Amino acid sequence: MKLYNILLLSALTLGTMACDDKNPKPEFVNGSEEEKPNTPDEPNQGGEVASSRNEQYRPQVHYTPAKNWINDPNGMVYVDGTYHLYYQYNPQGNDWGNMSWGHATSTDLMHWQEQPVAMLRNEWGDIFSGSAVLDKENVAGFGANAIIAFYTGSGEHQQQCMAYSTDGGMTYTQYEGNPVIANTELPDFRDPKVVWHEESKTWIMCLALGWAHQIEFWGSKNLKNWEKLSTFTTEAARPNIGQWECPDLLRMPYNGGEKWVLIVSNNPGGPVGGSGTEYFVGDFDGKEFKAMDLDYPLWIDYGADNYAGVTYSNAPGGRYILIGWMNNWNYCGNVPCSPWRSAMTLPRELTLKEYNGTPLLTAAVVKELDGIAGEWQSAAGGNVGKQDAYEARIKVNLNENSTIRLENSYGEYFDIEVNASARKLIAKRTASTGEVKFNNLFSLPSIQAPFNTDADEIELHIVADCSSVEIFSADGTCVMTNLVYPKETYNVISGVDNVEYRKLNSIW
Repeated sequence: MKLYNILLLSALTLGTMACDDKNPKPEFVNGSEEEKPNTPDEPNQGGEVASSRNEQYRPQVHYTPAKNWINDPNGMVYVDGTYHLYYQYNPQGNDWGNMSWGHATSTDLMHWQEQPVAMLRNEWGDIFSGSAVLDKENVAGFGANAIIAFYTGSGEHQQQCMAYSTDGGMTYTQYEGNPVIANTELPDFRDPKVVWHEESKTWIMCLALGWAHQIEFWGSKNLKNWEKLSTFTTEAARPNIGQWECPDLLRMPYNGGEKWVLIVSNNPGGPVGGSGTEYFVGDFDGKEFKAMDLDYPLWIDYGADNYAGVTYSNAPGGRYILIGWMNNWNYCGNVPCSPWRSAMTLPRELTLKEYNGTPLLTAAVVKELDGIAGEWQSAAGGNVGKQDAYEARIKVNLNENSTIRLENSYGEYFDIEVNASARKLIAKRTASTGEVKFNNLFSLPSIQAPFNTDADEIELHIVADCSSVEIFSADGTCVMTNLVYPKETYNVISGVDNVEYRKLNSIW
């Protein structure tokens, strides 16, 4: 993905550091160690055992590496029963820099095994965000079922490169013909997502043009030679909307037919400031994407901390499984997590439904969550006991205002309000929720998500972990993900009756 520096400037303006997302060009381009930030004596190559993952704030049901910085999920592909999750990773420190592809694998989308770093910074620059596909027909010539990864090589310019794996995704060889799409002019040209278009028998690559608020579509028959097909933009790219990044293109069933969904990450300009992931619904003919006239921006998640989410290129059963980076560029460099920094969201399954006569992209936690969950039980007095992580389900009356409070034994609490007239869920992340002083953009007194339902009642599912609260309606029409840093996981739920919960066992 792009270059995000951790700036000392905000230490003067905000009393802390912050992440800069407006400088797309690396300050180091020749690969010398002296020019790379955050360089300890020995780079971390990943693959550490999981037993050490018990530090303060360490998520117990969300993926984190043993140590060091991560951001965007990359190259998500499913091969021979294994889900591969690559991601932006700094093998040399806990700040942004030295961008490489970290790697983790899972057979159930819940338990993850950290693997050695898959791709390190090379002659083309940092290994920015991208995608991977399974080449079943050997169209690229590296062998049937080779995994072909596409990424942005960010050196003096941002160019699209290719690498291939013939050992099931554990190691990659750089294609000798890189870059497959050269660029010496555009300042922002990155994050290739490659998908298959059946009718034209063509591989389609989506590329983001950052501050130009454009997505380019390129086509290829052999995954090596690419031709520009079209450019998408829209009036929804208003001046106050930030750069476009990390596109994804999905062909989804809808009302007995189908629609195409274009996912675009947006920073700054998210639903509560900083980062956010929006989507467009429309049609794609193999060359051009044409968006429907809807009330954009539409967000996959209305919380503060779900960014750069993309889907698996070939999830079994035709499912659309999305994982996002659980953080926000407004404060990502300061979150109080060490020796690791940042986590991934729980995987969500996307569906396209109709609401008020128009398409609505919904997201619900994948069914695989059941595999780490205990039995549902009633929470006497709203007390769920001392749990590192749990899921609660609550039925809420949408015809009256109410407040759901999550609280712990230290008196820290996270309030979730139901605004009946506005038909919105409103979360409050303030000093009452726990640690917020590390960055004055972290406190958010009003995080609002539409319920997207005409029903009188809604069932909310709340997944609480050591440093996050994810809220979903049962059908995925209302979604909100937020980081929190309490001294312990909130374990009492008040303001509602008949709370049910189930323990979530640690994935480590």
